[in-house]
Amino acid sequence: MHHFTRTALIAATLALPLAAQAAAPKPVYIHMNGANMFLENPVAVRPGQAVVFVNEDTGGHTIIGYSAATGKTSTSFDGAVAGTKGAGSPVHTYTITFPHQGVVHYYCSVHAILAKEPGGRTVAKVRPGVDGFGDPMAGTIIVTTDAKLLADNPKTAGEKILPGYFGG
Repeated sequence: MHHFTRTALIAATLALPLAAQAAAPKPVYIHMNGANMFLENPVAVRPGQAVVFVNEDTGGHTIIGYSAATGKTSTSFDGAVAGTKGAGSPVHTYTITFPHQGVVHYYCSVHAILAKEPGGRTVAKVRPGVDGFGDPMAGTIIVTTDAKLLADNPKTAGEKILPGYFGG
C-alpha cells in the first residue's frame, strides 16, 4: 500500500466520527407549563435522536414511559424535572433517546394516572384534583425514519425556550 493511500485511509477513518457528529439531528423539544400539559404532542424522532423535555412551569413534573398494552411503567424512561423559578430563569430539562423504531407513551405521574380501558388498553387519565385544561398530562413519541412524519412535528418542537410560554 502506498504511503499516500494509507494516510488517506487513516484520515478518512478519523474524520468519520466528526462527520457523524455534524450530521446528528437537532433535538426535539417538548415543553411543559402551568397548564399541566405537554405542548408538543405527538412528536416524531429518529432512532437515537435526543428528546428534551423542558419545564417552563414553577411546579415539578415527572416523565414516565409506559406500555399501553400492559400498563407497565418503564424503568429506563423515568425522569423528573424541577420547577423553574420564573420567566427568564434557567429551565430544568430531562433528555432521553430511543434506539429503536416504535411508539412510546409517557405521562406525568404528578398530574395523571394510568387506567385500563375496556379491551385492556392502558391510557393516561387526569389525576383527580389537579389543575389544568382537563386533558391528562401525557403524550406520544413516534420513533421512526419516515420523512413525512419527521417533518410534521410542531414548529415549537425545534425551540428550547418558548418566549411568552412560561406559566406557573
